[in-house]
Amino acid sequence: MLPPRHFIVKTQNSRNCCCFLSYYSLELKTTQGMQVTSTSPQTIQKAEGEDVTLGCRYTPSPLDSGELDIEWSVVSPDPTEKDKMLISYTSGTKYIHGDNSLTKGLRFEASDPSLGDASLSISLLSSAHSATYQCKVRKSPGVDMRKVTLVVMAKPSVPKCWVEGGELVGEPVSLRCKSATGSTPLKYSWRREIGGPIPAAATQNSVTGELKISNHSQSFAGIYLCEANNAVGVEHCRINLKASKPPNRAAVIVGTVVGSLLLIFILLVFIVLLYWKLSSRRRYEKEFSNEIREDVPAPESRPVSRHTSRSTSEHPQVSYCQVGGREKSFNDRRTHTPSSNSHSHTPVKSTPVKYDSKYGYVV
Repeated sequence: MLPPRHFIVKTQNSRNCCCFLSYYSLELKTTQGMQVTSTSPQTIQKAEGEDVTLGCRYTPSPLDSGELDIEWSVVSPDPTEKDKMLISYTSGTKYIHGDNSLTKGLRFEASDPSLGDASLSISLLSSAHSATYQCKVRKSPGVDMRKVTLVVMAKPSVPKCWVEGGELVGEPVSLRCKSATGSTPLKYSWRREIGGPIPAAATQNSVTGELKISNHSQSFAGIYLCEANNAVGVEHCRINLKASKPPNRAAVIVGTVVGSLLLIFILLVFIVLLYWKLSSRRRYEKEFSNEIREDVPAPESRPVSRHTSRSTSEHPQVSYCQVGGREKSFNDRRTHTPSSNSHSHTPVKSTPVKYDSKYGYVV
């Protein structure tokens, strides 16, 4: 015989209640186990060279009676690879694991991590420290863990400010700003320090760092400041923007013409001087060559005939003298003695004959 219907319902409700109490009791035991209570951001951004502390405070359960074990590791982005252990604490002893490039500067923030603070401190950050870190605290039967992502960035360098285009009224002009180094994303912003806010007609690009003015005027003149910033730092530079009146076009044309004429005149003077110098040089060379020709000695006469030279060689010491309208010859080696028949003339002393070899005749 079947039991009454209401009895069956009551029995089913009792079973559901028992199941709920058992589940609640199990859930209560779970929540009362080891808990990591740190509330620091899950993602931390720091600049290179700075220090950081990755929080990992924990609260064990009274039911956790096992040995305390703390582990810090780098989570591998590839799920098929093992995580890299960095530092651990077991049985009152601290251990360093892994690569020296990552473990250098690592230490527990607390001198005794067993007192509820397993935070990790890293000094002198570099880009190699950018990773996801995991803190795991175990005390049987309780266990809990926490992950923190650390992003190490480079601060922006001091940017350079400059003006592109002329600073003439009525013409377009651009102010540019650029940092040589710095982790992306870098953002640039312009503001005017002197002269009021930037007019609405100007447009700026926060990515390229350009402040563009399509129609420059006196209202845009002033000192501008550009800031380059990212998540870990900010730097700035200043520039003074002027507004100059455009030059008079007529004056520019007149100046160009005058300058051209002056240049032509200078070229003509140079050509005339060059021609005069060359002419003077040629005239001097011509006069100098004529003087050389006048100083050259006269050419030697033709050599005497064979007969003349022979007779000269046969009688080298013969001299001639005109006596009484007749030509007589004397020998310089003989002494002339006048005869008795000769007229009473005074004897004439002979002079040796000289032969000039240059002119070819006797002198």
